Amino acid sequence: MTGTVERIYIIKQRREVPQQVESAVLEASKGIVGDRYHQHALECLDAGDEVQQNHLSLIEQEQLDAFLVRNNAEIDYGNFRRNIVTSGIDLNALVGKQFRVGHALCMGVEFCEPCAFLAATVHRAVLPELEEKAGLRAVVLEDGSVDAGNEIVPAQD
Repeated sequence: MTGTVERIYIIKQRREVPQQVESAVLEASKGIVGDRYHQHALECLDAGDEVQQNHLSLIEQEQLDAFLVRNNAEIDYGNFRRNIVTSGIDLNALVGKQFRVGHALCMGVEFCEPCAFLAATVHRAVLPELEEKAGLRAVVLEDGSVDAGNEIVPAQD
């Protein structure tokens, strides 16, 4: 089971419009350099607090495309507010498993469920229709770079 990184997004500030980038650097225990969750992780570490397990979020392009067709909607993938849009891989199967995104080693933590903010800003059907289909939340275990077009592969046991 392998997939492809189709798009990469960072969000620098809370509620800011996601910015698409062609490549990114992922730092262990922190997330994507330049993303708000990376900055938040640095602040937590400086304060001696525990870093949240939300370094990175991924979503399947196939799920987004199906949602857009069902709802006759034209919405940019970035508006779904996930860091990495993938294709060809079942992200739900990666919960509790290690995998590589480009050159970084990650671990799937939990489903990245849609929230009321997403429903209010993207489409009201997000909450019922994307439950258990809205992606994967992951932590970064080893530093590495990721580029659009890179593979996503389960780590060797």
